[in-house]
Amino acid sequence: MWVSLALLLLGALAAVVTPRLMARAEWPEREPVVALWVWQCVVAGVLLSFALSMTFSAAAAWQAVRGHVFAPAPHAVVEAYALAGHGVWSAVIAVLLALGGVWTAAMLAREIHRAHLRRRQRRTELLTRAPLMPGEEPGRLVVLEGERPDAWWLPGPAPRLVITTAALGRLKGRRLDAVLAHEQGHAQARHDWLLNCSEALASGFPQVPVFAAFRNEMHRLVELAADDVASRRFGRLTFALALVELNEDRGVFGPSPAADAELPLRVNRLLAPAGRLTAGRRLRLTAAAALVPVVPLLVAFVPGLSALK
Repeated sequence: MWVSLALLLLGALAAVVTPRLMARAEWPEREPVVALWVWQCVVAGVLLSFALSMTFSAAAAWQAVRGHVFAPAPHAVVEAYALAGHGVWSAVIAVLLALGGVWTAAMLAREIHRAHLRRRQRRTELLTRAPLMPGEEPGRLVVLEGERPDAWWLPGPAPRLVITTAALGRLKGRRLDAVLAHEQGHAQARHDWLLNCSEALASGFPQVPVFAAFRNEMHRLVELAADDVASRRFGRLTFALALVELNEDRGVFGPSPAADAELPLRVNRLLAPAGRLTAGRRLRLTAAAALVPVVPLLVAFVPGLSALK
């Protein structure tokens, strides 16, 4: 029973502490790709902790479950987990965590369905505004007639880059290429999956700090990561000027930004970069994050492995 409680407390502790630690850190803005990896590993560790806690609680509560979970294990291993004598509380924990798992799956399915509907609606609108000629295959780049300069990517099995004629008229040469590289960075990294998963967890469990922070940081970090893709290919100044030209008519760079307050911060980051972390520190952060999901596995299996000695 203590293993189940330890896993439950471990998941809860990570869910509460991680957002505070990441909010104090200054390096995520310098290394958004590493920060994306860290957040994914932390969320995976939290979910794995709860899933393992549910499994051990169910094994303590019901003999049938215990027989399946510990079917190939020697008697000494089963005894090491001290599952007997905690049936009532174990059943309560197992049921609550199982309901949480079902709710998570339902929220993820709902978000995937919503994303599918959004993509279908946007593709329908795209075909209405830019119809295909008979026999013409849809291309990866679509140019739309429009007075507002804009560019975006349309996710899906075959991602498409969309740009308006106003943007083509305003952006020239390398600045246009930099904007397209930014959108291609989103498509190649499949950032839509990260956004959908984070939205599902945050909407399903709005009171869990790690999931709310996960959603907020995904929206910010995917933009920074795509910014870095474009700036590495065409230069920070080039892409910063492209962002300004593309959004200068929207009131986002005034004293009181009307929308998307992140844009000025992104431009400032490009114009005054803090510098990347050393390769060694990036490697250490990546490796440390990869170990986060391993911790609940160690908590779960160490008693059994110790009993085998």
